[in-house]
Amino acid sequence: MSFLDPYVTENAQGFSFTRLQASLFAKQVADDYNPIHDVEAKRFCVPGDLLFALLLVQKGLYPRMHFHFSGMVGDGVPLHIEDSGNGDWKIKDERDKEYLSATHAGTGTRDPELIEQVIRGYVRFSGHNFPHILRPLMAENNVMINIDRPLVIYESMSIDLAKDKMHVPELELTGAALDVVGKRGNATLSFNFMEHGEVVGTGEKKMVLSGLREYDAEMVDRMVALYDERKRNKVV
Repeated sequence: MSFLDPYVTENAQGFSFTRLQASLFAKQVADDYNPIHDVEAKRFCVPGDLLFALLLVQKGLYPRMHFHFSGMVGDGVPLHIEDSGNGDWKIKDERDKEYLSATHAGTGTRDPELIEQVIRGYVRFSGHNFPHILRPLMAENNVMINIDRPLVIYESMSIDLAKDKMHVPELELTGAALDVVGKRGNATLSFNFMEHGEVVGTGEKKMVLSGLREYDAEMVDRMVALYDERKRNKVV
């Protein structure tokens, strides 16, 4: 049994996610109300953090891990984890299309309580990237995403943990930067895993923002207001 059981459909060949499972994970675990994860979304995709979480639950947590996201998963897509045997894992579909690759190093742990705490802490931090972190970054760089077709792609994430010191770590943002090249922006977020005031790990998340245009404070305010309204109404 795992705390992820309500959010994944498993079988002998692998696993998949329904729209409802993915949407509930986004809202209930990550506190993420991005419309792209809604049950009725036309451009629906499974949260990348749900793939990350499932990989940790099935394969364990390691002191050093790197995750690279390369595709958006739709509802009901049959997936499996491919183990290369040399420290690499890949999440692929039946057509061999890759959605997530991961590398790991060090001695791992299968402690379900620690893994759950790390997952919950990270995905809630990740789910709050918008508007808490991305909005001031966009304003600072005088750019904004297209509010009609917002496109923020999860590119990669790395963690470096001192797992022997961890029990219930919390995440703390330590830096945020946005490198703008034309209509594309590369965002980098740095963070620490904290416990009782001590740094017990570090991490970095990278995202790609596409279709950038000049910053319009009024339009961004409307976008944030709509996001907050969806959150208040518990939109699924």
